[in-house]
Amino acid sequence: MRHLDPLLILQRLPAALALITLLFSAPVEAETLPLPQNLIGASSDAGEALLVGAEAREAYFTLADNFLTQKNQAFCGVASMVMVFNAMRLPAPAVPEYEPYKTFTQDNVLDQRTEAVLPVETIMKQGITLDQLGALLAVQPVKVAVHHAALSSVDEFRTAARDHLARRDHFVLVNYLRKAIGQEKGGHISPLAAYDAEADMFLILDVARYKYPPVWVKTE
Repeated sequence: MRHLDPLLILQRLPAALALITLLFSAPVEAETLPLPQNLIGASSDAGEALLVGAEAREAYFTLADNFLTQKNQAFCGVASMVMVFNAMRLPAPAVPEYEPYKTFTQDNVLDQRTEAVLPVETIMKQGITLDQLGALLAVQPVKVAVHHAALSSVDEFRTAARDHLARRDHFVLVNYLRKAIGQEKGGHISPLAAYDAEADMFLILDVARYKYPPVWVKTE
């Protein structure tokens, strides 16, 4: 790794506790794409301040506990499903390598029921539409409502999304066009995690973490 000068400190501490401290003496080049000026990175000072002051952020904490990266470039919807199902603590399938623990993964969330709705082969070729995502989510014991922007308004979206993000076990997944918010390329799916009323911005926990970090974006 370039420009890396780590300082490793190990010392004997009570209760056999070892402390490891890493210090970077020079900036490390980020591999994610640069953010356009209209977006605010969640880990920036401004992004952290927005989360602290957010009007609706109940969804953030359980989603953050289950935040993951989509395993391939077609699985943004699949990764979002996994995050939400684990955040809702739904009865999960067994995972051999984690026995006796159970959890949803991108390998087991798709099964015979979802295959009847949308085959994995189709997802790999063309991704998932909003309506298809709603149908895939509905194979689990959850209540799903699909809303299209063309049949709604900014005010209706803001109210519905904000109210869900403020309530426990309520979540919002968005299907949006990256280039419409200044990012590269096409359609994408990720969970919303919080809303700040003063800035009128929502926090998107982007599951393509290799490409973009979580960002705050204007409601409009």
